[in-house]
Amino acid sequence: MSYPFKGIIPPLITPLHSDFSLDVESLEKVIAHVIEGGVHGVFILGTTGEFAGLSQKTKATLIRESSRIVKGRVPILVGISDCSIEESLILAKEAKDAQASGLVATTPFYMNIGQEELIQYYEILADSVELPLLLYNMPGNTQMHIAPSTAAALAKHPKIIGIKDSSGNLTTFQSFLHALREFPDFVVLVGPEEILADTLAMGGDGGVTGGANLFPQLYVGLYEAFQKGEMEKVAALQEAIGFLSDQLYQNDTYSSSYLKGLKAAMSFAGLCKGNLALPLYGYSEVEKKSLLEKYDMVKKRIEGLGIGIRKQRFENGD
Repeated sequence: MSYPFKGIIPPLITPLHSDFSLDVESLEKVIAHVIEGGVHGVFILGTTGEFAGLSQKTKATLIRESSRIVKGRVPILVGISDCSIEESLILAKEAKDAQASGLVATTPFYMNIGQEELIQYYEILADSVELPLLLYNMPGNTQMHIAPSTAAALAKHPKIIGIKDSSGNLTTFQSFLHALREFPDFVVLVGPEEILADTLAMGGDGGVTGGANLFPQLYVGLYEAFQKGEMEKVAALQEAIGFLSDQLYQNDTYSSSYLKGLKAAMSFAGLCKGNLALPLYGYSEVEKKSLLEKYDMVKKRIEGLGIGIRKQRFENGD
């Protein structure tokens, strides 16, 4: 069975108040912004959504509120990653009750397991949920890699219908495509936006790209240009994405500079307050002032490409 999980599916940030409770007003802004930007779906409770730093109560509230706001306009993927399969199943039920479209799960982290155990884990998980499930390869965070042969073995399961590869390695992505060539309906999505165009050229199905929270038209424009064979436009848009990444995500002082930069930039746009869940924390006012200058450069660069972007304004966080 084919599922509508292709194209640009931003991994939504989780907007938070300063007390770490869910900022529903900002969530409404973010969802309206990305849907207006033409995205093909949304993914909540991923790495960009800071799932590991959120309480189960906040996760459940986020699932219900996201479904209420989206109102079926685009598919919703819900991350159910956890070290405990019981906790994952609780989230899976919340997602089903909220009429989400599918589930996403990383490899279990902390425990040392092998590929045979990983196959068994995913099969048990898929057998226990009602919604279709996508695998999530995130070795940089979980310290475990889903082998291409493991993905191919799991692709035989009727409820496991795709994979998001966030390894950032083009050879790894190509290996997934090769291993899954006998499963043409199995969706293969990329995480790191810096290689979006390359993975589409390889035969990938789209991107779960964090920057689409901020400038969704940029990423949707690249995907649509690729579908039309407008390769010069694809190259120009990918170059702009690289520029955005260099300006907003890179900070040698912090390992968490991607999330710090993205949320701060979204606060400049009036889309959220820029708060992060502990142990992460936002940039200082001095750091934000420097980033604001870079954000303005990125915004002008994208405007120069003729991509219509939503009017954005700077607002300080609380």
